[in-house]
Amino acid sequence: MTDITRIESNARMSRVVITGGIVYVGGLTAGDATQDIKGQTAQVLAKIEEYLGKAGVDKTRLISAQIWLKDIERDFAGMNEVWDKWLAEGTQPVRATGESKLARNDLLVEIIVTAKAA
Repeated sequence: MTDITRIESNARMSRVVITGGIVYVGGLTAGDATQDIKGQTAQVLAKIEEYLGKAGVDKTRLISAQIWLKDIERDFAGMNEVWDKWLAEGTQPVRATGESKLARNDLLVEIIVTAKAA
């Protein structure tokens, strides 16, 4: 049986699960939802770095990302501007971006990532 490590778990979910050499980071949203798409995206990416760090890896180990935008037509370019600056060259994961109703009306972006464990 594969060992499973869970980080920041509660009765409903874990923020991070590590198993089979893969780090799974659950959907993350901005803490300050008053900001525009660029501000919210930057907040989410900072959280991703924090959680990857707790799992012992960094963003250069990303293998996939799922990005959910409240309004893809309005926010795709702004989110991509922040995303592109955040990624280290040559470390781009596979990625999908879609439009979705998010948990709260003021949230503009939610990101889910997986990474290769160290």
